[in-house]
This record gives sequence, C-alpha cells and structure tokens, in this order.
Amino acid sequence: MVDPNLEQVVQFERRRPDVQGDAHPKKLLRAIIEDGDHLAKLANQHIYSSDQFDRPTLLQLFRLAAKYEANPDRFSSSLNGQILISAFYEPSTRTRLSFESAWHRLGGDIMSITDRSTTGIAKGESLMDVAEMFNNYGDCVVLRDSQESSVREMMESLRIPIINAGNGTDEHPTQALADLYTIFKWRPDLLTDTPGKPLNLCLVGFPAKMRTVRSLLKLLCYFPEVFSSVTVVNDKGCNAMFAPGQLEQLEQFGLTVNTSDDLEQVLPKADVVYINAISWEGDSFKQYGKKYHLDASSPLKQDAIILHPLARGEELSTDLDSTHHNWYFSQARGAVFLRMALLTCLVKRAERVLDVI
Repeated sequence: MVDPNLEQVVQFERRRPDVQGDAHPKKLLRAIIEDGDHLAKLANQHIYSSDQFDRPTLLQLFRLAAKYEANPDRFSSSLNGQILISAFYEPSTRTRLSFESAWHRLGGDIMSITDRSTTGIAKGESLMDVAEMFNNYGDCVVLRDSQESSVREMMESLRIPIINAGNGTDEHPTQALADLYTIFKWRPDLLTDTPGKPLNLCLVGFPAKMRTVRSLLKLLCYFPEVFSSVTVVNDKGCNAMFAPGQLEQLEQFGLTVNTSDDLEQVLPKADVVYINAISWEGDSFKQYGKKYHLDASSPLKQDAIILHPLARGEELSTDLDSTHHNWYFSQARGAVFLRMALLTCLVKRAERVLDVI
C-alpha cells in the first residue's frame, strides 16, 4: 500500500520553468535583425577575453541564443559528429554542466577531464604538448584552470578553438555573455529604435580580483547607452577596487562609473543588482565583501532584478528565490542556450541554424 505522505513528496511536475513575466526570448528575437556574417569570424577565433568581441557580434550571439531558447526542440543535430574536450581543472558545477548540456543538446559527443592529476600534466607534460594532442582528439576545447596563463599557453599550439571557462582571477567571458543575454531578454526594448529608460546597474563585487565581474564590465563597454550608471559596491577604496587601467577603460567607452561602500544606499535606485562574493585564487577561493548581502527585506526597487553567477553563499538569501526579483536561476538556465550559440559558431555549424524560423 502506498504511503499517502510519501506519495505526496515524490510527485513532481514536468512543466517548463517560467521565463519570468513576459520576458520570452521571442521578444529579443524580434528586437535584433539577423545578420549571420558577424558570426562567421568566430569560426577562426579562440574565446579568450570579453575584449575580443564587438557590438554586432554580441547582438547576433544573443539572437542565436534566443532562437535556441525559443525553439529548444527544433535544433538537435547541429553538432553531429563533433567532439568536445571538456577540461575542468578547477571545481565547477554550472559552467561545466552547461557547456556539456549545450553540446549534447546539439547532438555532439564529449570527452571530459575533471582532475589534472589524471592527465600527463601530472607527469610534467607541458600544456603546449597537451594542446597538440587535443588537435587530434576533438573539435573544440573548453578549459577552466586556476592558472591565468594556461589558456594562452594552449592557444599557441591549438588548431581547434578553445574557450576560456575561467582562468584564475583573470576572466570568465562566457559567464559575462550569459549575464548580458539575461539583461536583454528582460529588457529587449533597450535594443530597439524606441528604447525605454536606461538602467542603473549596482554591481556588488571586487573588479580587481573577480573574473566574472571583470568580464561583465568589459562587455558593458559595448552598450554604454543602455546603462545610465554603473555603481560598484565594495568595502575597498577606489584605488584598490580596480586593477590598473580597468576604470579608465570603462570611462573611455562612455560608461558612468560610481563607487560606494554603502549597499543600502545604492539599492533603492538600482534596476539590476549583480552580486558576487567569491573569487577563485590558487587552488581554493577567497571571499570578498563579506558584509554585503541581499534578502527579502533589502530596500530593492519594486521591479528590480537580481543576478548572481552562482555558487552563492550568505550574500544571497534563499528567501528571495520565490520573489520576482529572482533572475539568477533564469540567468543560469539561459547560459546553456548562449553557450549553444557560441559553440555552434566556433565549429562552423552556424549556417545550419541561421535563417531557420
């Protein structure tokens, strides 16, 4: 006999997750005119830094991601016959699994490495030699490594594309792509001829040390008109908050950047709140800005959204999960489709999905 209490616990619903209000990806599709020529150049590029992109390429990547998300069952064979080498030498849940999910959803096969000690590197093999072997084994490499120089070293020997999935405290460009894709999916009007009011962005983090924050700030430079202000909140002084040349780059592109150490003062005016507290350093992580946290009692604007690259700690309370401010789960989900778009371009398969309605 079935225990009625247990039966209630084990039941679940298979309905698709809400994409938050009316922020359906088809609205973003309609806001961007398709032009695949801007994606073609990605077929001959490694993905190393947010600095390598331009505005037209970013827009077309977001459009292709929205196409995948709007029609997830229509595209399942774009990467048939292609092999991804997924090399994660630093702990990861979302980034690794979203890349592998993206590749599988498009019909590709995967070889996965999750422990440096199981490779020839543990015997002293150089990264350049490892890269030379990868040329023979796969069609694309995704690498996460706590050493900032590892991606660059492998790029010197690779004849297949490699994606920087996080190199120490330096950069995490695909996370930043997913972050910006989420913002434009929420407010696609900002990319139309009749945009609404630009956004006040509150960024809680440490740009000098956090790769997610560093990469996102670089991407914002391509859309200065979208953000009326960017306020970076941290308990460090301005000189310590930014790496050399970092603030100057943002201002050169026309961004209005403010700094503050008072989160409660900034929140009431922020349309988007991006919060992070963890930076990977060496073989572990360090937490910055421990005194800053968000919960249901925080003085958020009524229609503000919260983004977080995850994994979270005490800085982001679970009591926000059931509120309309929660866009961090949608952010993680959308990262799969953004990476599907990017991977399709890198292995020269974009023509298979462009022009498909």
